[in-house]
Amino acid sequence: MVFSRMVKGAALAAMALIGLTAAGASAAEKIRIGTEGAYPPFNTVDAKGELQGFDIDIAKALCAKLKAECTFVKQDWDGIIPALNKRKFDAIVASMSITEERKKAVDFTERYYTNKLQFIGKKGVSIDTTVAGLKGKTVGAQRATISGDWLEKNRPGADVKLYDTQENAYLDLSAGRLTAILADAFVNYEWLQSAAGKDFEFKGGPVFDGDLIGIAVRKGDDKLRTKLNKAIKDIVADGTYAKINAKYFPFPIY
Repeated sequence: MVFSRMVKGAALAAMALIGLTAAGASAAEKIRIGTEGAYPPFNTVDAKGELQGFDIDIAKALCAKLKAECTFVKQDWDGIIPALNKRKFDAIVASMSITEERKKAVDFTERYYTNKLQFIGKKGVSIDTTVAGLKGKTVGAQRATISGDWLEKNRPGADVKLYDTQENAYLDLSAGRLTAILADAFVNYEWLQSAAGKDFEFKGGPVFDGDLIGIAVRKGDDKLRTKLNKAIKDIVADGTYAKINAKYFPFPIY
């Protein structure tokens, strides 16, 4: 009888331990990450239909630090903030610039990289990127970005064409329908290294420097924002960030 009780007690204890382990596993925080998937090398879709890029690797590293179960949701850029606020996902990791206008709709973490804007155009063609130089010229940028906003505010004489994706802007530049494109310098850098961009080059220096890129969360979601801020600092401190940076760029972007 004593032995039977001991066996029964051991079995109950084992079951309790299994239950606690299962509960711990199921208690892992679940975070849905929204991203565009059309902004290489930061976020893009590979031949297998899987999301890849700097943003994706950073998000995965942050989730690992948080011991969170993360899933990714692909969302068109124009609707990415409304989709966040409609709870389609919990955070945006999509190379989003921190702006005063966007702060009215979402809250941001601290930066996870620093950006700048720079023109590109055809090699061997002199392009004056000043107000006078671009007057009457057709210049492209992605819609709902600081590049597009900057062009409309600072190059009033130019014919500004805005595109749903950065990739479509590059297609029109390649086809000769644009004199120049203004975009994030790091995105332009990546495209210039490609076969499609080999006949193009940077034109002039950066026209906007010190642009901070952050992760957007819903207004008032301070719990998630605080956790992400700590995780960003942690991956910078332990060298994880530097490894991801080196995978995509031969220079630091933090």
